[in-house]
Amino acid sequence: MIKFSFLITRLPGMSLDAFVDHHKNKHAPLFSSIPETQQYVLRYVVSHPIIEPGFPEPSYDAMTDIYFDSFKDYHQFFSSENFLKTVQPDHANFFDESKVVMLVTKETTVI
Repeated sequence: MIKFSFLITRLPGMSLDAFVDHHKNKHAPLFSSIPETQQYVLRYVVSHPIIEPGFPEPSYDAMTDIYFDSFKDYHQFFSSENFLKTVQPDHANFFDESKVVMLVTKETTVI
C-alpha cells in the first residue's frame, strides 16, 4: 500500500473555519462520490490542525492522506474523467494549488 500525503494551504482571505467546512463537508463528499474512489482508493483521510497555546503555529491548513495499492492505481484515479471534471475543479474553491506539498510514503505501523 502506498500513502500519498498532501499538505495544503487555504486561499488568501478565506477563514480557517470556512476552509475546514469546505474541505470536510463539500470536497470530501465530492471526492467520495465518484466511482473511481471506490475502484482505486483504499483509504481517504482529511486532517486539520489544532491551534493550541504552547504549540507551534501550523505551517499548513490541512493534510489529506490518500492510500492506493499501486502507482498505477494512483495514476488511473487522478487521470480519470470523473476526477478531472468533477473533483479537481473544486480545488480552486478552497486551496492554493501552487503551494501543495506532496509526500509519497510506505507506512509502517510501529505500535
